[in-house]
Amino acid sequence: MNDSGAVLAWQVIRQDDNGNQYRVGKYATRAEAEQMADRLDVRGHKQLYWVERIGAPAQQ
Repeated sequence: MNDSGAVLAWQVIRQDDNGNQYRVGKYATRAEAEQMADRLDVRGHKQLYWVERIGAPAQQ
């Protein structure tokens, strides 16, 4: 939980072209997280972005 009391249950993950993965941010709703992933994706870099629920098994 953050200071506002909201549960941040969704995260955006970035994978670079070397396969390294990093959490970009945590969000309260899936829609919020997807909106951020879409914004980052349109920048045209060679990164891969996806959304996953915190605590869910990681993508392989």
